[in-house]
Amino acid sequence: MVQSHLGTAVVTGASSGIGAVYADRLARRGYDLILVARNGSRLNALAERIRGDFHRNVEVMVADLGNRSDLQRVEETLRSDAGITLLVNNAGVGTHSPLLESDVDAMTSLIELNVTALMRLTYAVAPKFVLRGNGAIINIASIVGIAPEVLNGVYGGSKAFVLAFTQSLHHELASKGIQVQAVLPGATATEFWERGGLPIENLPAEIVMPTDQMVDASLVGFDRKELVTIPSLHHVEEWQAYEAARQAMAPHLSNRAPASRYSQA
Repeated sequence: MVQSHLGTAVVTGASSGIGAVYADRLARRGYDLILVARNGSRLNALAERIRGDFHRNVEVMVADLGNRSDLQRVEETLRSDAGITLLVNNAGVGTHSPLLESDVDAMTSLIELNVTALMRLTYAVAPKFVLRGNGAIINIASIVGIAPEVLNGVYGGSKAFVLAFTQSLHHELASKGIQVQAVLPGATATEFWERGGLPIENLPAEIVMPTDQMVDASLVGFDRKELVTIPSLHHVEEWQAYEAARQAMAPHLSNRAPASRYSQA
């Protein structure tokens, strides 16, 4: 059942996969939508379905967030639309090719989309949220943000940025009424694998999560105010131990004297 109006959610990379499922689920919850992606025909078809199913207002923005002029156009919408209450930074690109087999220009474009666009869109919307005292940002990262050996290192590095950026946003903005969440999916049944030249059928079936289940689990984490949500991780104690070790180490990372292990023999 559609709930009361929750404002407008902006979903990037909304034409397929994770973004399209987020659009559906957020409309069900009571959000109007601004859907952003490059594929206009897919966006319009999705918008038409959501309007019919949930009677929500849905705006389509055809934009390539790797293109600076398109990105600036979306930024301006985020700054100027007072109704926006949620930003889902989902747009991104990845690869499983080894670093030395990857084109450096393609890797630069990956960083522009996965890092620069996400950062700029967040900068566009966060001041308004802070001024109002509420709002939420969901950043779609990846398990490779904490396991960079799994896939391409530039991709892993870009998702490590998303995780660190989200953690820092939480540190700065939680006290101002802003909720932030980093979602770290594992292998998910989207077009990501096909685009990278590795059809999903080549992956072990037991590690691939259906997209709708991934998004639904992530929204449970969002409702529970989790800062980091890892839908595939069954033993949450492992993440808690990882995070506790990081927090315990933090006070000891800066010191005027080198550690004794680095003394000359």
